[in-house]
Amino acid sequence: MEPSILHELETIIPKERILLDLADRYSYSFDASFGEYLPDLVIQPKDADEICKLVKLANKYLIPVYPRGAATSLSGGPLPVEGGMVLDMSRLNKKLVIDRENLLAIVSPGVITADIHKKAEEVGLFYPPDPSSSNVCTIGGNLLENASGPKGLKYGTTKEYVIGLEVVTPTGELIRTGGKTVKNVTGYDLTRLLVGSEGTLGIVTEAILRLIPKPQAKKTLLAAFSQFIDSGYAITKILSSGILPAAMEIMDQYCIRAVENYQPSGLPLDAEAILIIEVDGHPMAVEEEIRKCEAICWEQQALLVKVAANKSEQDEIWKARKMVSPAIAQMGPTKISEDATVPRDQIPVMMDKLKQIRHKYQLNLVVFGHAGDGNLHPNILTDKRNLEEMKRVEDAISEIFEAAVALGGTLSGEHGIGLLKAPYMEMELGKECLDMMRKIKQAWDPNHILNPGKIFPKPSQTKVVLT
Repeated sequence: MEPSILHELETIIPKERILLDLADRYSYSFDASFGEYLPDLVIQPKDADEICKLVKLANKYLIPVYPRGAATSLSGGPLPVEGGMVLDMSRLNKKLVIDRENLLAIVSPGVITADIHKKAEEVGLFYPPDPSSSNVCTIGGNLLENASGPKGLKYGTTKEYVIGLEVVTPTGELIRTGGKTVKNVTGYDLTRLLVGSEGTLGIVTEAILRLIPKPQAKKTLLAAFSQFIDSGYAITKILSSGILPAAMEIMDQYCIRAVENYQPSGLPLDAEAILIIEVDGHPMAVEEEIRKCEAICWEQQALLVKVAANKSEQDEIWKARKMVSPAIAQMGPTKISEDATVPRDQIPVMMDKLKQIRHKYQLNLVVFGHAGDGNLHPNILTDKRNLEEMKRVEDAISEIFEAAVALGGTLSGEHGIGLLKAPYMEMELGKECLDMMRKIKQAWDPNHILNPGKIFPKPSQTKVVLT
């Protein structure tokens, strides 16, 4: 960074919040996905006014700007692929206001998602989006990636709960979209456009979130199946019976064995699949629905079905699911997480495709995810130092995406496109649709300084390159 530009930066941000040391910059060179990209500097703004000034300066000198939350992104969302300036948004974490009367939360982008859950529940309210990283991820990152989680089946993704935003545009203006009213059809819905835009159209500095009443009761069951296809039939039977569970999670045999090896929980090692089903709502309805789910699982040849009798048993069931990520991490030093999503009735077919890909490329490929909405998480455990194996990983990832799209699915259900999935965008959307997105980006960000290198593939880029 040229001294003259640094001098201008220091008129906006104090020196102690401008990080230039190599060690500091390396700390911001990676996220929870794959790859490392070193920024030129890291800045820690503390309010929207500072961000506006920084973005205007970035436009003046054509410096790439990369907003970053807690770096839990699994698609390379905040990676500074073209160097430039990383904006560490963690200091914008002061506001977390629960408006009980209007069923709203007003939050700063650096607030931890789990803190919103906790504050809402203290007054009998509920914020449904629950990504697995909710104890560490920030709401700003959730908004820009349109995060979800197990409860997405019944309650939808983050975009269903964002009704207003304060945003710094790519040219440095501060705008507000939406507001505190649930109904708002004034003009274009810029709020929806910004949610899920992955930091390419604006930097969120405040958000208004819709809350709902907390469900009165919930019940959880675990069902194991000797044949994966039987678990698929159980899923479709339950959903077609008129029951809409709060969550339906699935784990394949490789996940089951990894969890048992990591921390024995009594899971059946001979099962090809485990389903975790949770229903919530009125106590009488919950009791009836969980018993109906139990009966359907038995009808579909379940090996065992266990309904939790109390909260302790509920926690024990969910513990098995939550241990998947740390358990499979023991299988290899490099973990590549994907989230190809297919229509629910195509889950058994997609699982068979994934099984074929695993054997074809001889990889440690495990699958878990949100079975109720078809959002599967194929994870490949490898070692990035093994270049020959990484080539096979690249080919396997390409086949996974091709299979999902061929089955009527999508590249991403909740992780976003970021860097890793950009080469496949045209495959799913078509050239015309992708060009329309490019026109929106050009109109909002004429100098292409905000999170460049994301979503849109580079010319002639047709597949992911990890080596």
